[in-house]
Amino acid sequence: MKTLLAGAALALAALTTTAQADGHATYPERPVMLMVSYGAGGATDFQARIVTMTAGNEDALGMPIAIINKPGAGGRVGWNWFAGQADADGYTLAAYNVPHFIAQSIEGGVSYSTDSFEPIANWGADPAVFVVAADSPFNSMADVVSYAKENPGKLTFSGAGLFVGHHIAALQLEKAAGVKLAYIPSNKGGAGAMKSVIAGEVLGGVNNLSDAFRAREAGNVKILGVFDLERNAFMEDVPTMQEQGFDIDNASVNFRGVMVPKGTPQGVIDKLAETVPAMFENSRVASRMKAGGSPMHIMTRDEVIAMWAAREETLKELLAGL
Repeated sequence: MKTLLAGAALALAALTTTAQADGHATYPERPVMLMVSYGAGGATDFQARIVTMTAGNEDALGMPIAIINKPGAGGRVGWNWFAGQADADGYTLAAYNVPHFIAQSIEGGVSYSTDSFEPIANWGADPAVFVVAADSPFNSMADVVSYAKENPGKLTFSGAGLFVGHHIAALQLEKAAGVKLAYIPSNKGGAGAMKSVIAGEVLGGVNNLSDAFRAREAGNVKILGVFDLERNAFMEDVPTMQEQGFDIDNASVNFRGVMVPKGTPQGVIDKLAETVPAMFENSRVASRMKAGGSPMHIMTRDEVIAMWAAREETLKELLAGL
């Protein structure tokens, strides 16, 4: 009997140790960090702070999530750090932006790919839009393209970086309209790119619908077109590029969500995958996102895995043809 009890005790201890080792039983025991690869005030930072604001609630993670910004090079600085230096223990998460990090990995020169990360859940889908200053003479995409044809390479416009959704939208516009544009990537992300438009430093810009929504509400910009397959509920008065005669699909739509480094314990991944989507569905989160003109599109881990794979194939084909 003693031998049997001793064996049972050892088995129970082994199970407890395993549960603690993979982190599922006790995770999280301290606050969690979420790395954003763009600066404070941009769409990703703005939304990340909203969707994580209830993390400390008992019906969520039970621990707060702190945002840390590591901007630079269109997201490359942050994602390179996350892939190579972040601890894979569940206490360092990151916001992902698709197509950004996937397109950058296809183009090369970075230390990450889809194999470097494990997706957790998606919170939003933010289309790119073409914006001009409120006092711009351009009132439609036809005006923009007409100027570009008359002044090859002189239509300056801003975006958040190279091979981010903004840049992909710009490349699609050049191809569809048969024009050459002067794309100027901002080293301060979407917020910096928008400031360049408002200040008149460029003639226009490709930016996130959510940033553009708030800028238009403030009376600072006009929004001339949406890079998506249908009009957006936040600005139903703005036509799509296809409606304006340009064969441009939704490849540049910016999906945002949460991921962890490859090698994170499966138990932690499972806990996050179970908890985070429900956290995004909180009514306070939805209300704040709506007020900020930020479209939500919640997806589970399995759905994000499928989305990443599909976007990677689309982007490989798209970038090869541009």
